[in-house]
Amino acid sequence: MLVSIRNKYRHLPKQVKASLWFLVCAFFEKSISIIATPIFTRIMSTSEYGQFNVLYSWLTIVTIIVSLNLCYGVYTQGLIKFSHDRRRYSAALQGLTVVLVLAWTLVYLGFRDFWNSVFSLTTTQMLAMLLMVWTSSVFNFWAGERRVALQYKSLVMVTLLVAIAKPLVGVLLVVYANDKVTARFLGLALVELVGYTGLFFVQMYRGKTFFSRHFWRHALMFNIPLAPHYLSQIVLSSADRIMIANMVNTKSAGIYSLAYSLSQIMILFNVALSQTLSPWIYQKIKDRRVADIAGVAYGALVLIAVVNLLLIAFAPEIVSIFAPRAYAKATWIVPPIAMSVFFIFAFDLFAKFEFYYERTSLIMIASVIGAVLNVALNYWLIPILGYEVAGYTTLICYVMYAAVHYWFMNRICREKLDTLPYDRKILGMITLTFLAVGFLFLGGYHSVVLRYLLILITAVVGFSKRDYLMTIVNQMLRVRKPI
Repeated sequence: MLVSIRNKYRHLPKQVKASLWFLVCAFFEKSISIIATPIFTRIMSTSEYGQFNVLYSWLTIVTIIVSLNLCYGVYTQGLIKFSHDRRRYSAALQGLTVVLVLAWTLVYLGFRDFWNSVFSLTTTQMLAMLLMVWTSSVFNFWAGERRVALQYKSLVMVTLLVAIAKPLVGVLLVVYANDKVTARFLGLALVELVGYTGLFFVQMYRGKTFFSRHFWRHALMFNIPLAPHYLSQIVLSSADRIMIANMVNTKSAGIYSLAYSLSQIMILFNVALSQTLSPWIYQKIKDRRVADIAGVAYGALVLIAVVNLLLIAFAPEIVSIFAPRAYAKATWIVPPIAMSVFFIFAFDLFAKFEFYYERTSLIMIASVIGAVLNVALNYWLIPILGYEVAGYTTLICYVMYAAVHYWFMNRICREKLDTLPYDRKILGMITLTFLAVGFLFLGGYHSVVLRYLLILITAVVGFSKRDYLMTIVNQMLRVRKPI
C-alpha cells in the first residue's frame, strides 16, 4: 500500500505536489504553535498570557506602520507583473524594507521614552519588536517567491525548523525567566533572527539589487494607500484584546486571547488556500476568464465553512485540552470568532479584483469602516455586556466588511469586465447555511447530548456529500500552475 501511495505521489504534477505541501506546511506550522499553547497557559498566569498577547497585538500594528506590509499585496502582484525580472524585484523590495526598518528604529531611539509610554512597553520589547518586523518581512519575501515558482522543498524545510524551534526556545526562556512575558517574546525574535537572516542574503545575492527607483516607486505608490487598509485589518483582529486589557483587565484579555488563538487555527486553511489560489485568480482576471473562478471559489468557501464548523462543534473539549479551568469562559467566545474566519476568506476572494485593478482607495474605505465600527461597538458594548461580546462585534464587523468588498468587486467588474464573477444566490446559500449550523452548535453547548446529536447528524450529511467534498479538494490542488 505504501509503495502504491509513493508511486502515485511521484506521478503527481508539480503544481499538485506544491499545493499539497504548502497546505501541509501551513497546517504543521500552526499545529506546532497550538500544541505549545497548553504548555504556555500553564507556565504563565492568565494575566501574563494576556500581556503577551497584547504585546503580540502591538507587533502586528507596528509591522504595518514600519514595513507598510510590502511583502504581501504588492509583492504577490509584482511577482506576476514583473515576472521577467523577478529576482531583481525581490531584492529591491528587501532593500526598501531594510531602509524603512532602520529609519523607524532611529525614530524610536531618538524618542525612546515617549514611545515606551505610548505602547506601555520596555526598550527591550520595542527593539525586539522592530527586529521581528524585519525578520518576518525577510521570510515572507523569500517564501512568496518560492510559492509562485512552486519551489516547495526549501520552503517546507525552513518553515518546519523555525516552527519547531520557536516553542522549544520559548519554553526554556520562560521557565527560567522572572519576566516571562519578555522572555516569551525574545524567544520568538531570537529564533527568527537565526532562521531567517540567511534568506535575506540569498535573495540579495540572486537579485544583486538594493535600490531600484522603478521598483521602489511602484511598491510605495501601491502600498502607501493600502496602509490604512492593513492597519484597519489589524485593528479588526487585535484591538479587542488591547481594549479588553485596558477596559477590563489582563486576565480577561488572556481568556479572550485563548479563544481567539484557538479560532485562528482555521486561519491556516485561509492562508493555505489563498496562497494557492491568488496567482491563479490574478491570471484568470488578466486573461479575462473570470467565469472559471466561480466554481473553485464556491468550493473553497464550502471547505472553509466545514473546517470552522468542526472547531465550533468541539470547542468545549478543545478549550479544556488547551488550558486549565481558569480559561473555561473561552468556550463561548470561540464560535463567533470562528465564524469570522469564514468571512475573512470571503473578503479575500472579493478583494482580489480590487488588488488586481489597483483600486486601493476602495480597499482602504472598506477596511477603515470595519475597523472604526469594531472599536466603536467594543467601546459601547464591553462595559454593558462584558468582554465576551467582543467576539460578536468581531463577527458583525467581518460580515459587513465582506459585504462592502463584494459590492466594490461587482462595481469594478461591471466597469472592467462587463460580467460578475459570482452568483449572489449561491454565495447567500453557502453563507446562511454555515451561520445557521454554527449557531445550532453554539446552542448545543448547554447539553452534551444535544450537541453530539447535532454532530452525528452533521457527520451523516457530510458523509453523504463526501464525493462533492473530495471534488472540492481536487479542484484546490489542480488550480496551481507555474507562473
